[in-house]
Parts: sequence; C-alpha cells; structure tokens
Amino acid sequence: MIKLLLLLLFIGAVVSLFSGLFFLIRDRGKSRRIIYSLYLRVLFCVLLLVLVVYGFLSGHLVSHAPWL
Repeated sequence: MIKLLLLLLFIGAVVSLFSGLFFLIRDRGKSRRIIYSLYLRVLFCVLLLVLVVYGFLSGHLVSHAPWL
C-alpha cells in the first residue's frame, strides 16, 4: 500500500513538472499557472519525502543496500 502511494506521489510530481514546462512555453510566463504547478510539485515532493521517512521508520520499507 505504501509503495503504491509512493508511486502515485512520484507520478504526480513528474506530471506537475511537465505541466509547468508546458505552461511556461504556452503562456510565456504571463500566467500564474506556472506558480501553481510549482506549489503542487513542492507539495508532492514533501509528501513523498515524509512518506519515505515514515516507511523506513515503521518498517514498511527496507533497504537492501550492502553498506547499511
């Protein structure tokens, strides 16, 4: 369940990134839609970071890296 939420938040951040690029090209920076997409992207990334930290602390996510 937590991995699905992580995937959805990551996809939301990427979609927001490309929508900001689209609005930058289309509106030439004269619209506030670029700022709203930036807010959304920051929100998605913060939620993604919080969810990753929660996943590691709760034991739902485990690292298989040999150096840990």
